[in-house]
Amino acid sequence: MSDSNISGTDLLKTVLEPLLDDFQYWFKRSCDFLETERLSFMDEQEQLDLLLRVKQAQEELNTARMLFAATEGQVGIDMATMTPWHQLVTECWNVAARFRSQQSN
Repeated sequence: MSDSNISGTDLLKTVLEPLLDDFQYWFKRSCDFLETERLSFMDEQEQLDLLLRVKQAQEELNTARMLFAATEGQVGIDMATMTPWHQLVTECWNVAARFRSQQSN
């Protein structure tokens, strides 16, 4: 059942807040991973570059979250902003999966 009277702001909060929480979780987890593990399949500079991209995305995400909160959910976030975040999370998942695969061998 859906509520046809849901406001745009409520819809944004319902959809966008959990999505932003998910990005925050995965960026934090990726930073922790990249800071604590040495990845044999990446040279140090590649690993550092990935870590820096994750940290930059975290900063962008924090700014977006602050703006969303400051406007009380009145504004959304452009897909052009979120698409690179999604691609970065996917890249980090792939790196972690490769690391786990090598650990099990």
